[in-house]
Amino acid sequence: MNLPIETIVPDGQLIKQVQYNCDVSDARDHGIYSMCSLVLKLRNLYKWETGGQPWTEPESSVLLDWIEAREQYWEDISERQFRPITVDGRSCAPDDVDSVNGKTNSRPLFYGAGHGRSMKAIFFLAEVRERLTVENCPVVLLGREHAREMASPFAMVQEGQVIIRTDPLRFFLYDHLQELRSSYRSSFRFFLNSYGLFNDGGLDQQRLADVLDEMATRELDLFIYHELGELLETSLKSETLQQMIGRFPGSIIEFVCRAVRDVLADTHPQGVLSHILQEKKPSTLALYVSFVDGLRQELFPELGSAWKELLERKNWNELEQARLDCRERTQRLARKIDDIARKAEGQKDKEVQKLFNDVVLVPLGLEIPEL
Repeated sequence: MNLPIETIVPDGQLIKQVQYNCDVSDARDHGIYSMCSLVLKLRNLYKWETGGQPWTEPESSVLLDWIEAREQYWEDISERQFRPITVDGRSCAPDDVDSVNGKTNSRPLFYGAGHGRSMKAIFFLAEVRERLTVENCPVVLLGREHAREMASPFAMVQEGQVIIRTDPLRFFLYDHLQELRSSYRSSFRFFLNSYGLFNDGGLDQQRLADVLDEMATRELDLFIYHELGELLETSLKSETLQQMIGRFPGSIIEFVCRAVRDVLADTHPQGVLSHILQEKKPSTLALYVSFVDGLRQELFPELGSAWKELLERKNWNELEQARLDCRERTQRLARKIDDIARKAEGQKDKEVQKLFNDVVLVPLGLEIPEL
């Protein structure tokens, strides 16, 4: 469904209201990012504002001038509060997505609100492209976006439904493939070859631009089923995740809790790995394996050998065993985190950090040095 903006919101006031809150969120919390991550996110925000494609790079002088102006704007609004959203003459709280979207969810524009990394506020407004039902769960695919903040997560769960933002997904895929170029792991090379992107020992950039939309569509299940796994996962309570992240944002505690949640979602019986096993799509598995690094790789060491077994012998059985083994071990870890969260009430931050360090981090080889 791609209606012109004049048909959707004649005066554009809804867009302005949502974008204002997006800007306030960026002004308040852009400090959670490293300098490298911040520049990448600002570059993509600039591309979106100017109608650019993921592969079109602005002139450095133009981008730097825009960033300087944006930082000045942030300084001006950094102390302001989020404003209510007015819809049909009614004032709605910025996080009241049901009221903004309407009880029937039949409006052509979809409003989203939530929290991302380090509890940064997320707001966006986008056109509804398609509504699906996957594994008895509602899924909303969004197209053109009219308001966004710079984090722009491309997949999330909101009010019991999976939301996929296809425009930020395109940027994510393009940027992530650029990041993986330095390693050219076997899974990455396999994925590139699946789309004819491996050329003269490297990534064919022109071909990538040509097939990016096709790739985002064909690999959409990877992201839908990850979010379904998160929606259905009960091993690590949402309350626990919010409590630990809210108390220790931007810390190793947040990163480990998120990684545990991600691995549990992926290994859920209705999650992404089960779906890949059912469909037997090597390209999707290759892309998934390429994504798993850092803490998730530490939590899922069996994945590498399962991929190698598939690559060399076309044997999918080891992947299922790897999923089961990893899930059982990660569920035990989730129970430990839930137990820490229960004990954390009334304890000082330092006491909770030490408990988390001793019970979770040390066994993972991630001990906090200063504790």
